[in-house]
Amino acid sequence: MIRSMTAFASGESETAHGTLGIELRSVNHRYLELGLRLPDELRSFEPALRDTLNARLSRGKVDVTIRLKQAATRASALVVDDELVARLAETAQLLSARFPALRVDFASLLDWPGVLRDQAADAEGLRSAAAELLERVLADFIATREREGERLAGFLRDRLDGIAGIVEDVRGHLPEVRVAVRARLDQRLAEIKQPVDPGRIEQEIVLQLQRMDVDEELDRLTSHVAEARRIFGLKEAVGRRLDFLMQEFNREANTLGSKAADPRTTKSAVELKVLIEQMREQVQNLE
Repeated sequence: MIRSMTAFASGESETAHGTLGIELRSVNHRYLELGLRLPDELRSFEPALRDTLNARLSRGKVDVTIRLKQAATRASALVVDDELVARLAETAQLLSARFPALRVDFASLLDWPGVLRDQAADAEGLRSAAAELLERVLADFIATREREGERLAGFLRDRLDGIAGIVEDVRGHLPEVRVAVRARLDQRLAEIKQPVDPGRIEQEIVLQLQRMDVDEELDRLTSHVAEARRIFGLKEAVGRRLDFLMQEFNREANTLGSKAADPRTTKSAVELKVLIEQMREQVQNLE
């Protein structure tokens, strides 16, 4: 399945606790890296959140932001955690001897995590609402990745067609290249004034032609094109597979260039490397 690693999606829902919002955004990364920002009320939701994302995504640096804006009508439900305040007061007294200038104002005390809590809060209900919203936002997020992935797949298929065309072109003029190479060798040998063993001449010609033979490289390039097209149809993340295949493409193009015995083959090898590099750059964007 062709998916891009870059995407963005967000959504909101009204709950009994206020307005819940979730935002997902991702960029390229070699592995799956999650960055989570959750309100205190949903800290217990983090394990389930990680499990859901790990099950549905495989690569990319994914930033997840969850916000909870409590309704003004719920302000009266806020109560002070007396036990926590007592512990904080005890700690402040212990430290006061070491830090005489220590002062804690009322607002700072209320900002301490857990000092204020929602008396009527339904933690399980809030997690359930967050899970439901996450499913909606994640579905939109994945759909965005797939749409971008399909665009990239079209780009890659065009380059594969170009590679296949170059391979066939080189294969088509190989007989002419072999004839030309043989003719050049014959001409050079004819310029030698001293007698030469005909058997030795034939052996050298065969060796020279073997060194310039690129049939194996062309066959492997054709095989790589077929494999890339097969990978496009897999029902899984394919970015790593294609990334590895690009290395194999590049290896064959380099060998083809080093064996080139005529300008047309050299030009074809350069064109191949251009197409392969264009593919490699886009493959880096795939999940």
